[in-house]
Amino acid sequence: MTTTIDSAQRLHLVFGGELESLDGVNFRDLKDLDIVGIFPDYASAQTAWKAKAQSTVDSAQTRYFIVHLHRLLEP
Repeated sequence: MTTTIDSAQRLHLVFGGELESLDGVNFRDLKDLDIVGIFPDYASAQTAWKAKAQSTVDSAQTRYFIVHLHRLLEP
């Protein structure tokens, strides 16, 4: 069975949470991860990421990330 992926669709996941330390990317509590959403392109994911990152500017250990889901889906 062959899976085909629409090359025009570039899904991106935005998520974040509180890190154990500023030196790594280990989250303090995985149950408290904030899943912002899945977005159809990088521009909209970046807009969501920026809004969440700016809203947590007072928490130095809280970080948000963009994951390129479309890269994980390519065979």
